[in-house]
Amino acid sequence: MTYAIDFGTSNTVLARWNPVTQQPEVLDLDELSLRQGENPPVIPSLLYVEDAAQGKTIVGQPVRDRGLDLNNDPRFFRNFKRGIGTPVQGFLPELDDRVISFEQVGQWFLERVVTTLRQMTPTEVDALVLTVPVDSFEAYRHWLGQVCQTLSIPQVQLLDEPTAAALGYGITDRQLLLVLDLGGGTCDLSLVRLDLGGQLGGQLERKPLGFILKWGDRNLAQASGQRPRLARVLAKAGLTLGGVDIDHWLVDHFVETLGVSASPLVTRLAERLKIRLSHQTQATEVFFDEATLDSYELSLDRSQLEAILQANQFFQRLDDAMTQVLQQARRQGIEATDIDAVLLVGGTAQMPAVQTWAQTYFTADKLQAHKPLTAIATGALQLNQGIEVKDFLYHSYGIRYWNRRKNCHDWHPLIPVGQAYPMPDPVELVLGASVEQQPSLELIIGELGSDRGSTEVYFEGDRLVTKSTGQSRSVQPLNDREGARTIARLDPPGFPGSDRIKVQFWVDDKRFLRITVEDLLTHQVLLANQKVVQLS
Repeated sequence: MTYAIDFGTSNTVLARWNPVTQQPEVLDLDELSLRQGENPPVIPSLLYVEDAAQGKTIVGQPVRDRGLDLNNDPRFFRNFKRGIGTPVQGFLPELDDRVISFEQVGQWFLERVVTTLRQMTPTEVDALVLTVPVDSFEAYRHWLGQVCQTLSIPQVQLLDEPTAAALGYGITDRQLLLVLDLGGGTCDLSLVRLDLGGQLGGQLERKPLGFILKWGDRNLAQASGQRPRLARVLAKAGLTLGGVDIDHWLVDHFVETLGVSASPLVTRLAERLKIRLSHQTQATEVFFDEATLDSYELSLDRSQLEAILQANQFFQRLDDAMTQVLQQARRQGIEATDIDAVLLVGGTAQMPAVQTWAQTYFTADKLQAHKPLTAIATGALQLNQGIEVKDFLYHSYGIRYWNRRKNCHDWHPLIPVGQAYPMPDPVELVLGASVEQQPSLELIIGELGSDRGSTEVYFEGDRLVTKSTGQSRSVQPLNDREGARTIARLDPPGFPGSDRIKVQFWVDDKRFLRITVEDLLTHQVLLANQKVVQLS
């Protein structure tokens, strides 16, 4: 049986492919799920550590049911997806003589979800598709790969969340789709072209589906006998921005206007108000402060909510992301009017203010917003039903060098953002020695983020905060550690003034960055097709 997990910052959705109906269905994990009336069941992305040494945790809705999220307890974790693969400023909590990382919390969470699934279903979990944010660095994907090793699932694949959403909406009569994924922690925009005939350049594509982490003995797509269909990502942009930020802004609003103290309870009530305002024009929650014995009425209407969003530059940041995507599209000869449909996914996409913002770019008849919570998980299941995904690199790769003008280290791009993979031809770089009798050459290779602004993650009381720190390039070094920087031992030693080694860089069909190093003096190949970063 094939399952898909949309691991979200605020909520997680689990779906499976029903072999009888030949349709995807969202699962209700009885003990973990939140039931929302007419809305589909979701698993709140919450975790409480009972015993860190033994890995004993409480996950999902039971955390709320027991009120474990209402105190400033270091054993309680929310929004932990944001911290995975990201350098965190400040101290991580230490529980039961063990320092707890966000990677560990995320692993505990996913392990508990899969364990509960196995307990509830009579069928074997033999294939799993996990979705990832479009703006995620390889560190996040690598972490997912490591977690999958502990799950003992034979077949595991990754798929970008916006691409999964495009497949999940099931629009087969339109080909050029813009996916606006506004969830709890991230905002991803992706322009996706669906080729339902599976033809590309006159030839049928039959390469592996998606990005495969682990694959068993059988290929489900080939076994189905269906012709592969193609989902090609043409343009993307991502922001660390979502419903969690809005909740914090609402708390700040009530602190300033009512004089209440920021607390987990106020945060929960602020989230409730935000959700209710997606379906009604005004909402009220009553708040009792046990510390002061005062009661407060937290009231908000849609116009006040929109004013708070404006004050925190929410729509301006969305505009910046939309501009990036449309500019990328224009470079490929695609105008906004050419886009056939706009798909809104994620809890934040249900807000009327967001849908009104989208209508400033596209006519209302192009907007699709009826599957905001389930499209990603159900769409991910299409990977094993004859859908093939072609993608490009969201980040560029480069090398570190000393910038004399700025008097600091800087990064020189080698493989540009938007590069399709596998690369048909490698990128070459020729290097020389910088000092007399130089015994070796070192090269630090980095995965380069965008120039639109860097982000810090840090704690503010019990709140995990992400903060933009201005216009600087965010970089994830891939080999900046002892023993990994040296790419060539020079024998004989090198001297300044002449080219000494040639380095070739390329990315293969599994997203591995590889290098080949040749000594131009001795004509020896020092490294041949060596992997620099491995994702699984």
